Parts: sequence; C-alpha cells; structure tokens
Amino acid sequence: MNEYGYLVLFLSISLGILALPVPMEAMLAYAGFLSFIGQLNWFGSIFASAAGSTAGMLLSYWVGNKLGIKFFERHGKRIHIEPEKLTAISRWLSRFGNKLLIISLFIPVFRHFIGYFSGITGVPIRVYTLYTGIGSTIWVSSFIIFGKLLGSRWELFFEVIKRYVILTCLVLFILFAVIYLFKKLRNVVIETGSK
Repeated sequence: MNEYGYLVLFLSISLGILALPVPMEAMLAYAGFLSFIGQLNWFGSIFASAAGSTAGMLLSYWVGNKLGIKFFERHGKRIHIEPEKLTAISRWLSRFGNKLLIISLFIPVFRHFIGYFSGITGVPIRVYTLYTGIGSTIWVSSFIIFGKLLGSRWELFFEVIKRYVILTCLVLFILFAVIYLFKKLRNVVIETGSK
C-alpha cells in the first residue's frame, strides 16, 4: 500500500469482490489514514477503490452471464453458490430491484454473489454498471472518509464496527426468531380453531 497505493487499492478491491480473502474494509480505512498523513490523495483513493470495486462487480457479472444458470445448478456447491443462495438473491432482487445493487456492497457475503446472479438473470448491463458504480463509490467513500477522519486512530473504527455488527446480528437473530415463533404459533391457533 505504501509503495503502490492506488494500484494496490484497485487490484485488491477487485479481487476481494470476486470473493478472494482480501480485508477490503481494512484496506479502505488504511487508505483513509494514508490520505490523512498526506501519503495518498483521498480523492485518488476513492477513485481507485471505486473503479476496482466496479471492475470486480463487472467481472463477476460477465462470469455469471457467460456460464449461465445451468453451470451454477450443476457446480455451484463447489464454489459456494448453491441454488438456494441464487433463489434467495432472486427474491431480494425482484423485491428491492436496482436499489439492491447499490446497498449490496455493504452486505459482506451478499456482495460476492450479486454480480454473478445479475449476469445469470440478465440484468441490463447499463443499469447494472450505473447502480454498482454508485454503490461502489458510496461504499468505498464511507470507509476511506472514516479512516481519514480517525487519522492515527483508524484501527479504532474496526472495534466500533465489530461491536455494532455483533449487536446488529444478535438483534436480527432475535427478531427473526420472534417472527418465526409468532407465525408458528399463529398456524397452530388457526389449525386448532378450525377443528
């Protein structure tokens, strides 16, 4: 990062989007720190990272489009893109539309599959590029700006994020459990009442 900042940002974010084990958020926050100390330009960091993210999303779209649904139905389990995940993403995409392409980068596991699935289902390439470009810019900007604002305390950002992610996951788990139990109980009451 210190030697080839923008190139490293572009390549690592591109590869991270394709599901390679790259600590993307940490790299983005560190780029913000480097712009804080004047080693990188913050606009250049945002541009290189957003371009890398969009390139990774376009590459995953192209792969999904070329291989098609049959490939993923046959071989998806080997690369962790099972038919169930494709079905779930399909439901999300039809429900939330193009807005999902913007927010998908903020959802860690989801961002690795949305490109493949958009290619498989044939989302128009212009629409896909526009929305993933916007989403990429917002996503990378938030981490780089936080890194710049925190300066030498940029690592603190991950402690806060970790705490909120754990808390959010716990709240969501409880919420889903309550909804599931409520539906189950309601079905039991309906079945008992109809007898």
